Amino acid sequence: MTDGHDHDHGEDHDHDGTGEHEDHDHGEDHGHDHHAHDLDRVRVAIVTVTSSRTMDDDPSGEFIESALGEAAHEVSVREVIRDDFDAIQGTIDRLVSREDTDAVVTTGGTGVTPDDVTPEAVAPLFEKDLPGFGETFRRLSYEEVGTRTIGSRATAGIADGVPVFCLPGSRNAVRLGMEEIILPEIEHLTGLARREE
Repeated sequence: MTDGHDHDHGEDHDHDGTGEHEDHDHGEDHGHDHHAHDLDRVRVAIVTVTSSRTMDDDPSGEFIESALGEAAHEVSVREVIRDDFDAIQGTIDRLVSREDTDAVVTTGGTGVTPDDVTPEAVAPLFEKDLPGFGETFRRLSYEEVGTRTIGSRATAGIADGVPVFCLPGSRNAVRLGMEEIILPEIEHLTGLARREE
């Protein structure tokens, strides 16, 4: 079983896990050139989905902003919105259309309570799913919370050429997702997603 990451099967050129080795899939014969399209500075929109918190009481959003800053990336906008299908979908659709946004990171609304609808709201916006994100997040999360990780529906995909990462609402989950997955890959994914542009 693979999680779609190249280091798990030893193929430096096959980041999407398909086993294909064509030049447009990262250029096997070009050494490190498969990172030629990476963005050095990624402009990220942060969205906190919550029924109870405000901008002044948003530790998960604050952590994302701080982590991006420490990695020399830029926060293009930060918003706090309600757990509402239309509000979530409309917000993400608006943000991925902004010229100053290369990626979107959301926190909250990925659990199993009735008002947790972030995955359902963003799914119709994705032209490409990134299943390896959720798979990897839950594998890493299992090491911290055990089988409780099955209640997490963290997800990601590409919407209008912009990677969108949907993390759970807890600060620990956000720390895990940002430090272990998003920050190591965001420059590469954003560069590839906009490669044709």
